[in-house]
Amino acid sequence: MDYGKAFTFVFDDEEWVQKIVIGGILSLIPIVNLIVLGYGLKVLKNVADGEEKPLPKWDDFADYFVQGLVSFLGGLIWAAPLIVVGILSSVIGWTTGYEPHSGQSAWYYSGQACIGGLNCLSALYGLFMAVVLPAARTKYAIHNEFGAFFRFGEIFKYITANLANYVIALLLIWVARFIAGFGLILCCVGVLFTGFWAILVSNHLLGQVYRASETPSLEPAD
Repeated sequence: MDYGKAFTFVFDDEEWVQKIVIGGILSLIPIVNLIVLGYGLKVLKNVADGEEKPLPKWDDFADYFVQGLVSFLGGLIWAAPLIVVGILSSVIGWTTGYEPHSGQSAWYYSGQACIGGLNCLSALYGLFMAVVLPAARTKYAIHNEFGAFFRFGEIFKYITANLANYVIALLLIWVARFIAGFGLILCCVGVLFTGFWAILVSNHLLGQVYRASETPSLEPAD
């Protein structure tokens, strides 16, 4: 794998400026920005397929939107436990009160203990989802099937079979997002383009992991 290439491949494209500008502008528009998510998945697929220049043209907005919408819905279903726990915490907080009152302190502190436990569960599941969801999205990008998001056995097998590359890719994705944050120095204008760049880097890395998983290693001849 060429991890460094993920950070620079955008600039190998002759039309990279206009492609980044379009992506950055679309990222600003609610709902329409699902197109950007779909575009990123196309980058992932192109890298997995070994395309020399994986940055696609902005020529199929409808397809990118559908891909992005399906990916968003898949992620939303994965996040359902977090949503349920968040609602449950709010209900417990509301029913037990936010401050102890005379004669109700035990009820209040019991509620707070429950909320604390639920928050711990949320944190653990959030970490789990952050690790697993990129693999689920990779499977969807490759197979273009909504069900690919929930083939848990395949997803976990894919992660464990490519653990080293996958973990490094996730770490570098977080690095790219950290770098993208420096776009704040240029106010919203900078974030427009560095944020979109980080999406492209992330998908390039995930595409490389998949391609490496499909490329048989060369064993030395006996």
